[in-house]
Amino acid sequence: MTELETIERARMYLEKLANGIDPLTDLPVPEGDVINQVRISRCLFFTADVLRRVVENGGIAPPPRGRKRSGFTATQEQLQRVRFSREPLRITELCKRITEAAAPEDGTRLTYAVVLEWLESVGMLEKQEDGEGKRKRRPTEAGRQIGILEEERTGTYGTYAAVLYNEEAQHFVVDNLDAALALRQSGG
Repeated sequence: MTELETIERARMYLEKLANGIDPLTDLPVPEGDVINQVRISRCLFFTADVLRRVVENGGIAPPPRGRKRSGFTATQEQLQRVRFSREPLRITELCKRITEAAAPEDGTRLTYAVVLEWLESVGMLEKQEDGEGKRKRRPTEAGRQIGILEEERTGTYGTYAAVLYNEEAQHFVVDNLDAALALRQSGG
């Protein structure tokens, strides 16, 4: 096995662990296991993303975050100013709050597409077809476990499922924002 293959296998193991799956048996880890604690899971997702970037970069560690990145950026100090809500938020509102906290001088803003693409790539959301042939992103079981939920609402065109982020899910997005921005930067 080459070094890159070993790194890729380590990334896969970390990603499975972050999703609460034993990578050796592919069985769910017991609910009370330390691996299912949110902060541990966040750390594992972050580390798995770093390893993904190392593999994509041919085994060489990618440049430090925050350099050569175009578009929206935010420092950890700025992210500490994000106003979290005890009430579940739509992703557009959460992105607006993140942008407000970062107050970028160049006027860039965090778009919800960046966050949704990353959440899909780490298995928190998946695209499903609705009854009208449209593909909508819906929370997976892993997504529901971190606080992404659906709520039936009624709008101008009838009822629909709104995807919302409770306070725990809001923290998950903010804590992993670098990974979401890195995915967008890499074209993933």
